[in-house]
Amino acid sequence: MDGEPTGLLARLRRADTRDLALGWVVIAAVAVAVMTVNALTELNDNPVVASWEPWVWEVSSAVVVLSLLWLPWLTTRAAPPTDAWQRGWRLAVRFALIHLAAAAAYTLLHIAGFVMLRTWAYQVIQASPYDFGSVASGYLYEFRKDVLSYAAFVAVFWLSARLRISAEGPLRPVSFDIRDGGRIIRAPVDDILAVASAGNYVEFWLADGRRPLMRATLAAIEAELTGFNFVRAHRSWLVNASRVTGLSPDGSGDWTVELGTIRAPVSRRYPEALGRLKSQDHGDRMR
Repeated sequence: MDGEPTGLLARLRRADTRDLALGWVVIAAVAVAVMTVNALTELNDNPVVASWEPWVWEVSSAVVVLSLLWLPWLTTRAAPPTDAWQRGWRLAVRFALIHLAAAAAYTLLHIAGFVMLRTWAYQVIQASPYDFGSVASGYLYEFRKDVLSYAAFVAVFWLSARLRISAEGPLRPVSFDIRDGGRIIRAPVDDILAVASAGNYVEFWLADGRRPLMRATLAAIEAELTGFNFVRAHRSWLVNASRVTGLSPDGSGDWTVELGTIRAPVSRRYPEALGRLKSQDHGDRMR
């Protein structure tokens, strides 16, 4: 957690449960199909197993999986895949650490859940207890499978969110609260031309010429504004693509973006940002 109200905690507070519901339905349908195929395959390949055992194994695993989908949903919201490949190596490392830790926890909860269910089922159906085997080797075996399932769940929740946002269109808040020291500046989002990193602060460049400072990270502000047509054009700059008035090359692949009287750098390390900014520019100041 980054400690700022506009960071990871804010993403989780605003998480849309519709994405969880849609992803759950899709994953549940796939889980039923996989469960059926796996159980029938086990019965065919292992004739000595009791006819009920593969169904207990598969149903218990599927029930726990479906009960744990909140975990990859939350981590997808906190660290979406776009962070990993579009916004620099720091967010890529953050993405990897968050999801590896979540996948490890997911496997632990998955094992604990299905062992409990299978132990209960074996006690009800027959006298012999369920034997999971070695905890260490069993965990590693399950983790190899679960990490792939977890990655698939992240992809499902991310795609469901993207589809929902595309269908609804961006929802622009009336204003954005900038906490400048002890006061709050309520600025319309469209009046925020750019945001620049300034040490432990970020500097907002407003259309009326004001430049308030707020104690936050640029990554935290980016998480708030990316959905409203703000793009990371440089490791230290976030710009409002809707307010682009011109672009000019600086050589070596770098550019300068013009937002009225403001000039901000566009690094060649952000080619997708440059493409978005070009598409917003009408060409009247393009050189």
